[in-house]
Amino acid sequence: MLVCASINHRTAPFDYLERLSAAAPTVLTGLHGRADVDGAIVLSTCNRFEVYLDSALEDVIPVVAEAAGVEAEPLRVHARVFQEHDVPRHLFSVASGLESVVVGEGEIAGQVGRALSAAQHAGSTSSPLERLFQAAAKTSRGVRTGTAISVAGRSLVHLALELAASRFADWSDLNVLLVGTGRYAAATVAALRMRGVTRMTVYSPTGRGPAFATSHGLRAASDLPAEVADADLIVTCTTVDGYALAAQHFGAARRTLVIDLGLPRNVNPDVATVDGIELLDLETVSLHAPLEELNSTSDAHEMVSSAATAFAAEQAVAPAVVALRKHVLDTLAEELGRRPASPETESALRHFAGVLLHGPSVRARELAIDGRSDEFAEALDALFDIRVPSRDDRSVDPAAATGEFR
Repeated sequence: MLVCASINHRTAPFDYLERLSAAAPTVLTGLHGRADVDGAIVLSTCNRFEVYLDSALEDVIPVVAEAAGVEAEPLRVHARVFQEHDVPRHLFSVASGLESVVVGEGEIAGQVGRALSAAQHAGSTSSPLERLFQAAAKTSRGVRTGTAISVAGRSLVHLALELAASRFADWSDLNVLLVGTGRYAAATVAALRMRGVTRMTVYSPTGRGPAFATSHGLRAASDLPAEVADADLIVTCTTVDGYALAAQHFGAARRTLVIDLGLPRNVNPDVATVDGIELLDLETVSLHAPLEELNSTSDAHEMVSSAATAFAAEQAVAPAVVALRKHVLDTLAEELGRRPASPETESALRHFAGVLLHGPSVRARELAIDGRSDEFAEALDALFDIRVPSRDDRSVDPAAATGEFR
């Protein structure tokens, strides 16, 4: 059974999200290998923390809480739990940017892909979860090419800079310090250049600054206090543990705007108490997120709904299609065993079987979308005496339902 426990900027305070985000690297480790969890993928972004499970557990909150190192009851208060067919609808919506702080923002699709890759690398995923995330990526691409939401949607980086625009008369006069080379660094450089910024310096607490500076045409810095003192605008986006900047770094600073794009936070909140320093963090940015573009968002929701319905239909009818394919394949194997054929003839017979099964497979999917998958299973029983396994006693790979005979 597919299950998702979702905590995001709408259901929990940023402090709680920050705590979960910090625990994200250990959550997969905690879930991997549990006898009651067949697969797990963790999606952790700047405004959400979600755990996708392939598990028969009725209540996943205690399991997720234990893996994240938090108490179960507060997690239950802040989490929304999706099960079965609601899971693809939710993930497809997330991957398409419909659940983001900035509706339609582009970063989330890549983050969903990286979540799958991380789970594959950790060995914690499962076939149903992989199909789910691959379908989410396909849906996201369809939404972006088939609607105007990618035009309407703006990234957190662009939104943060728009909020900063009222502070600066001429962006070309600014001296900008970029702290970190994390997921928003490249987008920040591009967005600043679009606004006319020419003087940018990068400092990396992890030592990646020189390489990033070379690849992006920036100046690398090694003396953080000196760069802070000379900066008009500081943007942080590092993955380093702990705070990269704190009040003590601003002893000799002039009037400076600090934009913190990190979660967990890159900048200690005490920076806001320093005279002349203004701090703009993700929590503040989220409060200024624009209203949805109604037409494009409506179209996107419709595409997500259709994709989720199709995905659910494929999962529902897959056991019956696989059972029919197995029946035909076994029958063909028996006949070839009794009457050996040349390789060319055997290949032709297998190809014919695949062509013959294509029509019933397509019809099965159509019936499932209409909520009539049981009719297909009943027809198999009546025509071929094929018993389709129930949900409780089967383990079917829906990918087999669309494969070719070889």
